[in-house]
Amino acid sequence: MNTEQILAEIREANLSYLMLAQTLIRGDLDQALFRLGISEDSAGMIAALSPAQMMKISASSTLLCRMRCDDDLVWGLLTSHGKSAANEGVSRLHASILMAGRHQEAA
Repeated sequence: MNTEQILAEIREANLSYLMLAQTLIRGDLDQALFRLGISEDSAGMIAALSPAQMMKISASSTLLCRMRCDDDLVWGLLTSHGKSAANEGVSRLHASILMAGRHQEAA
């Protein structure tokens, strides 16, 4: 993949993220804050963006969203390699609880 293709993918990801974020924020603010891991101020700014502003912002070469799973424990729980279906569900629940706790710490 060349540089132009990567930049096009980043722009597409940015626009998709902003559109999803706006939909979540307008639908249920509290759930959006949790799912997106953003502050209420950021949510207000995203909700107020016009389509033209979203297009302009998404054209950046910098990815707007980031991975919230930034430690080995959470990744291990999410991937659940070699575990049964029952254990996989428990592992994903545990990962969600850990990430929710981190969201509360950040707020």
